[in-house]
Order: sequence, then C-alpha cells, then structure tokens
Amino acid sequence: MEIGPKFSGTKSTGSKFRLPQLASDVLGFGHKHDATDDIPLDIMNDPKKKEKELAAWEADIKRREDDIRQREGAVAGAGVPIDDKNWPPFFPIIHHDIANEIPVHAQRLQYLAFASWLGIVLCLVFNVFAVMICWIRGGGPTIFFLAVIYAFSGCPLSYMLWYGPLYRAVREDSALKFGWFFMFYLVHIGFCIYAAIAPPFFFNGKALTGILAAIDALSDHVIVGIFYMIGFACFCLESLLSVWVLQYWEPCPKPHNTGATLEPLPHR
Repeated sequence: MEIGPKFSGTKSTGSKFRLPQLASDVLGFGHKHDATDDIPLDIMNDPKKKEKELAAWEADIKRREDDIRQREGAVAGAGVPIDDKNWPPFFPIIHHDIANEIPVHAQRLQYLAFASWLGIVLCLVFNVFAVMICWIRGGGPTIFFLAVIYAFSGCPLSYMLWYGPLYRAVREDSALKFGWFFMFYLVHIGFCIYAAIAPPFFFNGKALTGILAAIDALSDHVIVGIFYMIGFACFCLESLLSVWVLQYWEPCPKPHNTGATLEPLPHR
C-alpha cells in the first residue's frame, strides 16, 4: 500500500524550475494598471530653454521697473508731492521736510506749529509719568488708565486733525485745509487751557496735571505735587506757544488764485 505521492529520483530534462511571483504581486511591479511618472527629459536637460525663460523673466522685471520710473517722473512733473515717511530718522512714521517743501515765507509758521505739536506730545507723555507716580502713591489705577488714553489718542489725533492739515495747506496753498487746521487748532488750545487748570468735571481731575490737581496733590504727597506742578507748567507753555502760532500768521487770499496763502502779520 502506497501512502502519498511518489517522488522520482530522476529529474526530467523538459521541466524548468520557476520562482513564485510573490515579489511582483506584493510590490505591484510589472502590471499594466500600475501608475507611471513620465518625466520629460528635454526640460531637465535643455539649458538653452532655461536661459530663454530667465531672459524673458528679467526683461519683464526691467519693463515693470521702467514703467514705475515713468509714472514717478510723471507725478513729479505734475507737481504732486510723494509723501514718503522720513521722520523721525531712526523710526520713520510721518513725512516731514519743511526746508524743501514749505515756501520760505511760511517756514517760520511751520516750525512754530511743529514745535507746538511736539510740545503737546511731550505734555501728554509727561502727564502719564506724573499720574503714574500719583497712582503708586495711592491715587488709584483709574487716573493712570485715563492718562494713558489721553496720550495714545491725543498724540496721533493732534497730527491728523491740525498739524498734518496745516503742513499740506502751506505746501499746496489750500484755503480749505487751512480752515480745517484753524478749527481743530482752536480745539487744541481749549484742551491745553483745560488741562492746565484740570477742573474736577468732565474728566477725572487728577488724570491731568493741572494747577487744581497739583494743589490737591501737594496736600497729600509733596513729590506727587512737584510732578504735577511741572506738568502744569508744561501745559501753560504749550497754551502760550499755541496762541503765538495763531497771532503770528493769518491767511490772506491771492487775487490770482482761488486758494489762499499765508502771509505774516505786520510787525508792530
């Protein structure tokens, strides 16, 4: 009785030994449905085509630069000023060039107004410092936050509402912009006078370093009172300088132009 298949001891000459197709079945190589990537060798190995593309790209950039230069030249020829930021020099945030853009007869006005704008910025910054001293001495955080609000709102608004319009009015000879400056500059003078007094209504009295707040602070803390007195002096000087700006110049209309120009008042 034979169990299992018989194995022949001799090898057939016609049979061939074949490996199982496991590698191709598992890895997926060699099938007709496999994904193929066709990489165009002519693009990778064609330096002339790359040079043409780079040359076309450089020509396009040069054409755009020439177009920008032509537009800038046309704007400059038309007399339209380009307001690039150049002040302060270490961190430019505004455009300011009195010597080259403002007429000679109006430069003194512009320098006085510029000093007035720097003065209100200095007053508001020192006001924050003095009120912070008062807060440390027990004045409460409310007055400090109000002082910070006055500084962060007053500094940019003073430039946008009256100094910037005055600069453009003198440079462009615009009566409308000068009227805008005059209206808001009166508001600025009123605020300086109010801050120099610092009455205890509308605003928190000790949030501004006026004379009334300084007298009140002197009775509590001498150091705080001294800082408030310095702030009072700053607001007084700013008020006088602002009034001087208005008294030194006045707008006079030109007979040959619908705009207005700024002429100095006759010296008395």
